[in-house]
Amino acid sequence: MGLLDGRHVLITGGGTGIGAAVARALSKEGAKLSLASRRKAPLEAMASELPNTVAIVADITKNTDCTAMAAAANAAHGPIDIVIANAGAASSAPVGQIDLKAWQAAIDVNLTGAFLTVGAALADVTRAPGGRIVFIASTAGLKGYPYVAAYVAAKHGVIGLMKAMSLELASKGVTVNAVCPGYTDTPLVDAAAAKISAKTGRSADDSRAALAKDNAHGRLIAPEEVASTVLWLCSPETASINGQAIAVTGGPL
Repeated sequence: MGLLDGRHVLITGGGTGIGAAVARALSKEGAKLSLASRRKAPLEAMASELPNTVAIVADITKNTDCTAMAAAANAAHGPIDIVIANAGAASSAPVGQIDLKAWQAAIDVNLTGAFLTVGAALADVTRAPGGRIVFIASTAGLKGYPYVAAYVAAKHGVIGLMKAMSLELASKGVTVNAVCPGYTDTPLVDAAAAKISAKTGRSADDSRAALAKDNAHGRLIAPEEVASTVLWLCSPETASINGQAIAVTGGPL
């Protein structure tokens, strides 16, 4: 028997990186998965790899897409029990060079997208005790980083949203938490390292190593480490873990 046998989990950004690792970890514990993303090919690859998994193409920055996403998930597996709001994106620039379009794009995908995702599934998740909502935030939601002010602001907003929701939903037996990884070995970090390399002339490996130094143990976090934390928060034994922002970064911030 798996920890999540029969539980229906919606994961946004579920085709690559942390989302894919979470999908694999929860699938091993018997979950039925609805994976959503704007990119069709990675989703379909994951859906072909994992049992009881469907791929749903959706843009989480659009309310209509999120509503349709939840409807498609329901059609495939019935009501949603667990939401993993994972989709996100980051770009870098000095704060004085961030124009309104770039600012809004960061807020739209990282904060508004998380809000719309959860909102679309909220009636399902709260229909009975035992529902789980997990936001994949970032250590950027717990402290500042230079050159990513919009991303930092959005992730701080996600932590605030999580804390407010955790208090509202506690009486329903639903927990709401956030997992906050440090620099993680994902395509997002690969893109950041490539940008550093282009600007500084460092090799890609040196650029990745420079990012890894921000983690207390001096290495990049494995996506599977984040997934293990998410799985724990989704398990029945964590019914009293609520309103927490859990850093996965090898040590204290």
